[in-house]
Amino acid sequence: MRYWLLKSEPSTFSIDDLKQKGSDHWDGVRNYQARNFMRDEMTPGDLALFYHSNANPPGIIGIAKVSKKGYPDHTSWDPYSPYFDPKSSPENPRWFMVDVEFVEKFPRLIPLEELKGFKELENMTLLQKGSRLSIQKVTKQEFDFITKL
Repeated sequence: MRYWLLKSEPSTFSIDDLKQKGSDHWDGVRNYQARNFMRDEMTPGDLALFYHSNANPPGIIGIAKVSKKGYPDHTSWDPYSPYFDPKSSPENPRWFMVDVEFVEKFPRLIPLEELKGFKELENMTLLQKGSRLSIQKVTKQEFDFITKL
């Protein structure tokens, strides 16, 4: 089992949206490294910290679980989608997505600033300067530490 951090703007798709739906596809990722994680490494059963980005304050709000292995992101070839990419097609998909399901909403959002204060998290990708990737690897130790907060 692997551990991840998934970033989403709550105004676009929040932990409450995922809770209401139960499960959904994680689409619209347009970064090659994040795409590769979904396409090549994420597998059903992997757990992910759900991070509200571009929020006030930003932070970790819950847990999701990967429920379907990576597959082509059909929004990339939909000309009416905000995620449309004319260079992607069903025959030659450029972008991928996974399905995720709701696991848990934390009793409180754990703000980014609070996370920065823990020595146990000093090597976490999220806390590295310039780290903006929307999907990030998380170690089991980081995941366990955060879920105990």
